Amino acid sequence: MVLKAELHCHIEGAASPALVRRKARQNGRSTDGLIDADGNYIWHDFSSFLNAYDRAAAMFVSEQDYCDLAYDYFSGAAALGMIYGEVFISADHAEKAGLSYGAYVDALGEGIQRARSETGVEGRMIATCVRHFGPQRAEPVARLLHSHPHPLVTGFGMAGDERMHHPSDFVTAFRTAEDAGLQITAHAGEFGGPDSIRAVLDELGVKRIGHGVRAIEDEALLARLREEDIVLELCPGSNVALGLYDNWQVHPFPMLKNAGLRLTLNSDDPPFFQTTIGHEYDQAAAAFGLSGVDQLAITHQAIEAAFVDDATRQRLLQRLFAD
Repeated sequence: MVLKAELHCHIEGAASPALVRRKARQNGRSTDGLIDADGNYIWHDFSSFLNAYDRAAAMFVSEQDYCDLAYDYFSGAAALGMIYGEVFISADHAEKAGLSYGAYVDALGEGIQRARSETGVEGRMIATCVRHFGPQRAEPVARLLHSHPHPLVTGFGMAGDERMHHPSDFVTAFRTAEDAGLQITAHAGEFGGPDSIRAVLDELGVKRIGHGVRAIEDEALLARLREEDIVLELCPGSNVALGLYDNWQVHPFPMLKNAGLRLTLNSDDPPFFQTTIGHEYDQAAAAFGLSGVDQLAITHQAIEAAFVDDATRQRLLQRLFAD
């Protein structure tokens, strides 16, 4: 089995339908219209996906629920060969659940540590602001990282609708997060085009970009990404499921690779897109002709780009190349 690492997965989006059903029963909530008879989430376009995502997340209301969620994702991914994973966490979803940010993070951290003790998988968290909620919400989220530090929260990022607001509106939030000692990433170049990628590079100074796949549309941008050593957190299964590309065979992963960019493979919101980190690697091997050595190189790239201290990085690399 090829060892794997993941840098781009939303923790609420990693909630399996089975776990969501269990939490719904425990918390007296309904999943009618959310999960079909085959155990798959029900959605048909980006808006209905977001609605299903929020409905599933609403089944998690306690610290134990979030501990179970983190444990379920990390232990399940470890069984597929993942040795390291980062998850995006959302203070906004914690607030909707009636939990403080501190309680939410502590609970997720407990689940990550439990999975680590049982499987050896290493995990970290990236706190996110939501672009379409605006800078007025992003800045308080960033300030929480100063007032409630956690050893497993090592990054700050931005998700959400690229069509709303501009990265320049979020500079204060990102600088606040960096002042707290966190590394930064931002979603761009998914439903937004090359200019969206340029904007997060120019305004926020990120060295990693969530998705970034539409850089393929601009030769000058490809050259910039290569020259500035930017890492792309690619999620092919997500791109295909959401209709950005018709199928894996036409996904530009091979062209981005041939352009000399630093690429990683990730599952984004795995059960919603009927994928896993294992499936992403397997499909990439089949569709893009990646050898075992190629896949190992992708894991190596992810570990080099991970938001971890040097000692942890070296332990992960030793594990990766132990064979």
